[in-house]
Formats: sequence, structure tokens, C-alpha cells
Amino acid sequence: MLSARDIGLAAAAGHVWLPVARKPRIGVLATGDELILPGDPAKPDSIVNSGALMVTAYLNSIGAEATMLPIARDNMASLSGAIAHAAHLDLLVTIGGASVGTYDLVRDALTPHGLALDFWKIAMRPGKPLMSGHLGTTPMIGLPGNPVAAMVCSLVFVAPAVQTLMGLPVPTELCTEPAILGADVKENDKRQDFLRCTLSPQPNGQPPLATPFASQDSAQLNILAQSDALLLRAPFAPAQNAGAPCQIIRLP
Repeated sequence: MLSARDIGLAAAAGHVWLPVARKPRIGVLATGDELILPGDPAKPDSIVNSGALMVTAYLNSIGAEATMLPIARDNMASLSGAIAHAAHLDLLVTIGGASVGTYDLVRDALTPHGLALDFWKIAMRPGKPLMSGHLGTTPMIGLPGNPVAAMVCSLVFVAPAVQTLMGLPVPTELCTEPAILGADVKENDKRQDFLRCTLSPQPNGQPPLATPFASQDSAQLNILAQSDALLLRAPFAPAQNAGAPCQIIRLP
């Protein structure tokens, strides 16, 4: 990423042209009959499309040119019509419609348009119904509908895809840092957990204290907004007491 200082140095050195990669064009497509935009008239079963707004803002913050596409409704015609927006994209990101359910139609709607699925479902929490593949020549990532899960999966999966499209080096593993558990945690099951937590500084240069929230519901954006980091818990990790070492990913 070229900073203002980089551009100043290039100019001082007399460079007229610099080889760069353009910002990747990303479309963020949310699906669901229940979704509305902020300010729209609400019905008893309405849900504000916070996930798409949050993911779009995040992708723009890391260097992409992301656009929130019109909401696709829970029918094949609406979903198929939304595909027309994908023709010019470098990456299509869908939100919702990827898990098993009556109205989870994304996979079925995209298949006639050339969807080649690489994988569907992953052993992580939140974020199990993650989907990845190609729509013709356009790569696509299908995020879960719950907004917290969509954001966590954006950090773990979409951000490296954006870095690759920009020609940046991508680490082969998650970029974590050490911390100290601030509360007891139970043993884990077969899925890797990404627990929302707060961070408290420690004296004498010790790693920060990472305290997970008691509730980790993937629909609770208020907890995500209060969080400083994600606390990683490996599959089948044993119970640990406060004071044990752990690994975290800081939230942007």
C-alpha cells in the first residue's frame, strides 16, 4: 500500500510512472425477505441490513472498492437478477442464504449461472455456513447471514482474498498475538471458536488480559462493538482457567 510518504519519495526520485494494482471491485450482496435499510418502514419480522453495511465499510477500509448491491429477496428470480451485477466484479461477497433451510437459495440460484463450489461449511464458530467458489470467472465468498458471523468471516477469509487481488503478500496462517485469559473458559467442541473479548493492558510489558464476553450470540452486534479482539479457541481445546496464555486477533 502506497502511503503519502511513499509517493513523496517516488516523486523526489523522479519516478513518473509506478506499477500498481488497482483497487479490487467487490460487490456485497445481502439476501432475505426480512431485510430492510436503515430508515425504511419496519414490520414485526424486519431486520436492518447491518451486515452488508458493516462488511462493505470494512472492505473499503482495507483498500477495496466495495459496493453494497441491492438486497436480493428469497426467490429464484430476485437472486438470479442480482447476478447481473457480478459481471464486472473482481469478487462477489454474498451474505445470508448459505445455510441449510427453506429459504437458503443462494447456491441453487447461482448454480445455473456457472457456480463452481470449492467448499461449503467450515468448522468454526461463528461462521459455519461459509461458502466459497467461482461464479464463472468471478471468485465468490458466501458469508453467513448473522452480522457478527459475517464480520468474523470477513476478517478471516475475505481480507486475505482482497490482499491477493491487490498483489500483496498473504500470510499462510492467521496473524495472532499472545494474550492472557481474563476469565475461565470451558472445553471446546469440534469447531474453532472466535470469542469476542475485551483487552486490558498489563504491567511490565506483559501481554494484554483478554476477557471474553459471557454471551457469544452471533446476532449481538452490541457485543461486537464493545470488543477489542477475537480470542481463538482451537477445536477440542481443554477447559482453561483465567491466567492461562491464549492467542487473539485484534479487531480493526
